[in-house]
Amino acid sequence: MKLVIQRVTGASVKVGGEEIGAIGKGYLVLLGIGRGDTEQTADFYASKLLKLRIFEDGDGKTNLSLTDVGGKLLIVSQFTLYADCAHGNRPSFTNAKAAEEASRLYNYFVEKCRERGVEVETGRFGAEMEVSLVNDGPFTILLDEELYKG
Repeated sequence: MKLVIQRVTGASVKVGGEEIGAIGKGYLVLLGIGRGDTEQTADFYASKLLKLRIFEDGDGKTNLSLTDVGGKLLIVSQFTLYADCAHGNRPSFTNAKAAEEASRLYNYFVEKCRERGVEVETGRFGAEMEVSLVNDGPFTILLDEELYKG
C-alpha cells in the first residue's frame, strides 16, 4: 500500500460536479493498493495512520494524533500512486492491484478506520474525481511498502 497523508483544515471530493465527501480538520488520504497487498497490510496501515502524531500540541510540537484532536478522514483511492515511469514516458500501472480486489481492500481499509471510532468520508472507487484541499502546514507524509515488512 501507498498512502499520501495530507494534514488539512478542509478537504472535499466531487464526482460529476456533485460533492460526495467533505471534512474539516483531519487528513486527506490518497490510498494506492498494490499487487501484493492483503487485509493484513490494510490492518497495519490503518493502525499506523490513526496513531500518527502530526498535529501540534499546546507547545507547538507534533505530538497529537488524529483521534486526539477529533479529526476526520477523507480517503480517496488513487491507483496512480503505483505509476512506474522508469521506462519511456508513458507510466505503467502493472504494480497496482486489479480493480475488483483493490476495491474490496479499499472498502476494508475504510471500515477498519471506522471501527477505530474515526469519522470517515470517501471518494468513489474507480470514478473520475475532483479533490480539493487546504493543506495545513503544509504537512504531507508518504507511507509505502518500505515501511511494512509483514
